[in-house]
Amino acid sequence: QLQLVESGGGLVHPGGSLRLSCAASDVTLDPYAIGWFRQAPGKERQGVSRISSDGDSTKYADSVKGRFTISRDNAKNTVYLQMNSLKPEDTAVYYCAANNPGVGGFVPPWGNFDIWGQGTQVTVSS
Repeated sequence: QLQLVESGGGLVHPGGSLRLSCAASDVTLDPYAIGWFRQAPGKERQGVSRISSDGDSTKYADSVKGRFTISRDNAKNTVYLQMNSLKPEDTAVYYCAANNPGVGGFVPPWGNFDIWGQGTQVTVSS
């Protein structure tokens, strides 16, 4: 059974950077598209970025375009979210999630992701 573990969160000043990791230990991520989501206190969860199983296709929320980069290293069974130029409004719990679309190169819609990690806190504050 696929289990996802996020890491890399923490406290950073505005303008700083963090890299989040989403790893799986016992099951290969190869056939899975991966999405990053976030939820701030009192707000609904929102999609941040997603990547196809082969890494060739990516999508970003408008609020993070040009600042965040999603990537994956299937040899390490890990997906990354590089976050640069962080803003206080990026503060949230960040979750990764997986979906097996059955087709390589396809990025599933946000609502299709159905296997979730526990989340990692990102706080952007001076």
